[in-house]
Amino acid sequence: MTDSKRIMCFGDSLTWGWVPTTDGAPTSRYPFAQRWGGAMALELGDGYEVVEEGLSARTTNMDDPIDPRLNGAKHLPAALASHFPLDLVIVMLGTNDTKSFLHRTPYEIANGMSQLVAQILTSAGGVGTIYPAPKAMIIAPPPLAEIPHPWFQGMFDGGHEKSRALADQYKALASFFSVDFLDAADSISTDGVDGIHFTAETNIALGKAVAAKVRTIL
Repeated sequence: MTDSKRIMCFGDSLTWGWVPTTDGAPTSRYPFAQRWGGAMALELGDGYEVVEEGLSARTTNMDDPIDPRLNGAKHLPAALASHFPLDLVIVMLGTNDTKSFLHRTPYEIANGMSQLVAQILTSAGGVGTIYPAPKAMIIAPPPLAEIPHPWFQGMFDGGHEKSRALADQYKALASFFSVDFLDAADSISTDGVDGIHFTAETNIALGKAVAAKVRTIL
């Protein structure tokens, strides 16, 4: 094991660092210090290593009919083994599960998150290694804001109500699995111009809030 505490951040575009634009897409990526994972790493300082595993449009455990790469549960086991040793895995997903064409209830989204938590807690050994399973932490992303672009409006039709319900569902899940939980809405709101993503300032604020929580865990 390394002396540093190793943390993996597993998420979607909010973790990848999507820069919101008025046209929706295409876009670019915030630099490391302006992504919440990077901001967390800088706030934690020496003694911590942060691995970012963000993929835009990733779901918890749902196949996207347009892109087969986006099912988080299909990628997480390999990501865990690839980045061992790990002390903590932080998962912030669920926004993309609220998309209209996936037809998921808030509970079904949380149930998808439960599969990821189970994968983390049973990941000991990786591929031919001696490492124990890391701890798990769930972050509920903040609710969607007003979405101005009509394409995104259709994509997330009905998603606002679902996104507002995720925190309570995730908190219940975290209690049931005895893992740590953070409601991002306690520290930030969705403030990007597209109503889905974050500004650089919000990423930094979230990174600092997560760092404070991590210190209580590790």
